[in-house]
Amino acid sequence: MTPERYEKILKVLHSRQTDLTVITDQVHKGQNLSAIIRTADAVGIHRVHAVYDKGVYRPHTGTAMGSHKWVQTTIHQNIVTPIEELQQQGFQVLAAHFDDRAVDYREVDYTKPTALLLGAEKWGVSEGACSRVDGTVIIPMMGMAESFNVSVACAIILAEAQRQRNALGMYGECQIPHEEYQTLLFEWCQPMIARMCRETGLSYPELDDTGHLQAPQAFSRLYNEIKANARRDKKKALEATG
Repeated sequence: MTPERYEKILKVLHSRQTDLTVITDQVHKGQNLSAIIRTADAVGIHRVHAVYDKGVYRPHTGTAMGSHKWVQTTIHQNIVTPIEELQQQGFQVLAAHFDDRAVDYREVDYTKPTALLLGAEKWGVSEGACSRVDGTVIIPMMGMAESFNVSVACAIILAEAQRQRNALGMYGECQIPHEEYQTLLFEWCQPMIARMCRETGLSYPELDDTGHLQAPQAFSRLYNEIKANARRDKKKALEATG
């Protein structure tokens, strides 16, 4: 953990936007999903919602360039759940979709809590989603094609959201709750130690002001003791059944 890396982590966490998100409605292609995740990370989105009827999310790592590690992804099996949950939290849910309500995407106020809903590659936004959203937006097209690729459309619209929020200074105030912030800070700074803690049920140890463990030797002793006890218990169990 270099000082530069630690400062970058602090800066990114501090600027994360908890009231700006994306909902993907049956976007199945891993490459598109991961491109959306990468864009979400680039504009400071903290969490995205992926709706997939099989409940499976497979990031295309070449496209995501590791961004899926930095953006929280919540999986849903139906489109109603994230729309209603976000609306109850005060979000305006806007679908990238052409209908009678559609307005130019640049006419929207994205400084409000906003969820951008994007439809499947072939079919677009589902009827069930359209009937529940608060509005629809479109990107004016100047060529023969009727629409952009879903991940490209996402990037264009979110770039406008970022512009508006940056102009209002919204990236200058941390939005992540303190406890979650501390958890993410540890997991981003010390991913291997975090995994070891999850495997053994240990609480995350304290970090110093450089992103390193305050007491690495003490943690190592405790971790090794727990692993040794687990191996001993497993051996006894095998002997008892043998």
